[in-house]
Amino acid sequence: MIKLAVLCSGRGTDLQSIIDAIKAGTLQAEISIVITDKPNVKALERAEIAGIKNICIDRKTFDNRADFEAEILKNLAGVDLVILAGFMRILSPEFVKHFTGRLMNIHPSLLPSFKGAHAHRDALAYGVKVSGCTVHFVDEGTDSGPIILQAAVEVKDDDTEETLSARILEQEHIIYPKAIQLFVEGRLKIEGRHVKILEAAK
Repeated sequence: MIKLAVLCSGRGTDLQSIIDAIKAGTLQAEISIVITDKPNVKALERAEIAGIKNICIDRKTFDNRADFEAEILKNLAGVDLVILAGFMRILSPEFVKHFTGRLMNIHPSLLPSFKGAHAHRDALAYGVKVSGCTVHFVDEGTDSGPIILQAAVEVKDDDTEETLSARILEQEHIIYPKAIQLFVEGRLKIEGRHVKILEAAK
């Protein structure tokens, strides 16, 4: 059974979609641990309810990023795939290299458009007609790793950041568990910037 670690910073709705997919049998994996960088966030409560080991590694209690990441690494022994689910910290190149090809993120835009922390605001300001979300492998850049899956969402004339975010979040909850299942099945092959999805074994 593939073992996952899920790193969160807030509500944990993407975490919940992964928990639900495992319960439904559409994702054949096990969440070994949920780690947050902030105390008292909803993600910890979701993990507790689901009976999943969970821990807060509060960034504010560390003098530097290296010590913070070292503490995270201590808790990732035996993990096959690390999932960033609303984890609002940029990880160092050293951390990323440690999990090359085994570190996934989801971003609320159709990358490479609108990278960074304000994707919905930036998409609306630019006047795009379509936005969406992207699951990608994490590399040493910001939201720049090879793309696994994307889902498009129409941008409406009266959209606000909140309404657009809500519709994109619905798609995040669909494609993130799917992307993880493709990894579980060994069907993701990284070739440079491209991720090829191999045919399922018959």
